[in-house]
Amino acid sequence: MPPRIAPTVRQQRLGTELRKLREAAGVTTQEAAALLGVNRTRIPNIESGRFGISPERVRTLACNYNCPDTELIDALARMAQERTGGWWETYRGRLPTAFLDVAELEYHAGRMTVFLMVHIPGLLQTADYSRAVFARSLVTLPAKEVELRASHRMQRQEALLEKQNAPQYTAIIHEAALRMQFGGPEVARAQLNHIIRASELAHVTVRAIPFGAEGFAGPGQPICYAHGAVPQLDTVQLDSFHGSVFLDSELHLRNYRSLLGRTLDSALSAEATRDLIHAITKQL
Repeated sequence: MPPRIAPTVRQQRLGTELRKLREAAGVTTQEAAALLGVNRTRIPNIESGRFGISPERVRTLACNYNCPDTELIDALARMAQERTGGWWETYRGRLPTAFLDVAELEYHAGRMTVFLMVHIPGLLQTADYSRAVFARSLVTLPAKEVELRASHRMQRQEALLEKQNAPQYTAIIHEAALRMQFGGPEVARAQLNHIIRASELAHVTVRAIPFGAEGFAGPGQPICYAHGAVPQLDTVQLDSFHGSVFLDSELHLRNYRSLLGRTLDSALSAEATRDLIHAITKQL
């Protein structure tokens, strides 16, 4: 199995979880290598995601690490079995790797909760709205790049929200984002109507934080909390102009679950949110 030049965030996560199990068991890299009959240097490369590992070897390591969590072991074995990339691989070499890592994270999520204050969540954007957002990036993008990124975003929606057994998706959107007119009034109106239609899907919930709310938890940065196959494999993804940040420590996961829970406490109900969106649409 050849080494990977640039492992994905998900491949790195598998390695990280195996490292956590090894360290919790007090097993050295040399001892772990002996269990697999490989050179000692192979273990750090597996744990960094540079080398893949078979599901059978994941189970061998977990057994010898005395890990009692069979659900976690099964989930890690399934991750190890993933040999081919998804639809996002067609964009590799054309878009920043963070775009692909986000798509892969969403694809494997059991459910997701997102919070945005300035923009509409990517999975709920129309193509025109998406183009308008990308046109106002940190640096001015060529029209071809704007179109490529918008196309990727639309494919994310199709691959996730329109598939069978789509994950439960909860979007918490501040009223500021609902009122921002990216692309002008017509684009904004179409975008709001799109959110209304999406919110009627059984697996999509949209909750708004109105201007009248007495504040909300956190600094207002874009947050995506993706639930994995087991709670230990949950991931927090944060957006910024400088790229995506992926967090998975137990402390980060606990803190962001709490933050999003408190943020939801400040949000309108789904029905009141639709009423607010209808009211904003009439004002455009």
